[in-house]
Amino acid sequence: MDWYDETSFEKEFKIVATPARHFSGRKFKRNTTLWTSFVLQTEKYKLFLGGDSGYGKHFKTIGDKYGPFDLAILENGQYNETWRYIHSMPDELLKEVVDLQAKHFLPVHSGKFALALHDWKEPLSLVSKYAEEAEIPVLTPKMGEIVYLQQLDKRYDKWWEGLK
Repeated sequence: MDWYDETSFEKEFKIVATPARHFSGRKFKRNTTLWTSFVLQTEKYKLFLGGDSGYGKHFKTIGDKYGPFDLAILENGQYNETWRYIHSMPDELLKEVVDLQAKHFLPVHSGKFALALHDWKEPLSLVSKYAEEAEIPVLTPKMGEIVYLQQLDKRYDKWWEGLK
């Protein structure tokens, strides 16, 4: 799929390939393919799967064209100021949520192996703090915990705070 291509399955499930800003390195030569995010739409829910992406105007374009979203799943973690064009900084995540017109968001891509120099807890600590200040609902389940779309208003503990 190319950016903005759509496909449907049984009329009840639609997928749209949307832009993301990263580099592609899935083949032997970099930047020969597009980096992609996705809009998933069912009869009941509209979801945005951001993949890896730095913040940019594409989030507002996607929000204006396909939003509002019930849930946006956005990468959070493994960032560095010099990588801001391919991995969003924590303070940019809330801009993405607003641009996408997302009612809830789930930060992912944190708590993995150390690629960046930030503390392991920092991505979730910062994004939770910023979301609370902006009064934007954020879902922070424990790793492996199931998130039910019918329960997007569920409150999650700050489970990472108790870890050493």
